[in-house]
Amino acid sequence: MKNIFILLVLSILCSSALYAQKIGYTDMEFITSKMPEYQAAQAEMKKFSDKWAKEIQDKFAEIDRMQRAYMAEEILLTDELKRKRQSEIKEKELEAGEYNSKIFGVEGLLFQKKKELMKPVLEKVQRAVTKVCSQRRLDFMFDKSSDIGMLYTNPKHDYSDYVMEELGIDPKANKVGSSDKTGSSDKNAKPEEPSQQQSAAPAKNSPKQKSTNSKLK
Repeated sequence: MKNIFILLVLSILCSSALYAQKIGYTDMEFITSKMPEYQAAQAEMKKFSDKWAKEIQDKFAEIDRMQRAYMAEEILLTDELKRKRQSEIKEKELEAGEYNSKIFGVEGLLFQKKKELMKPVLEKVQRAVTKVCSQRRLDFMFDKSSDIGMLYTNPKHDYSDYVMEELGIDPKANKVGSSDKTGSSDKNAKPEEPSQQQSAAPAKNSPKQKSTNSKLK
């Protein structure tokens, strides 16, 4: 009986501690899509991707040409020449396949180039997120666009606007037309502070007023 009572007390304490923690989320996919640095990195990535894809396409086009030439001349070739030509074609196919894996495979050159180009962008976003969490006293910040299985998100806990402001991006200017993506206009509403959530006043400040007031303080 004593053990059960202790477990019950511990359970209540843990629940109380969890309830006291403040949690928010952002939409990183939306935020980064509005960053000029991200768009520049994406454009640079496309250049490398197109260049490497063209190189691989040329390699397979050369293999196709060799195969057609072999089929056209096969009847005139000796057995030794046939084996030689077949060996050359197989060698080219192996070379093209290895090059394709080297570029587009897991941990390939394209993946490495993406990490290199995106690193400054992600570091900048992370600094903004860390600052917002510190200012808003958040214990956890989730990314709505990642695979974390968020089945429901209350817009009042969305801190994307604060992160965008920290990055120098105007949330209002960039959220024109974004309601089609989210399915509601609640995306424009910023998270309410705990004191404001508990207030029963009939007139509430707008999200932008709250952000401005917090800065003035």
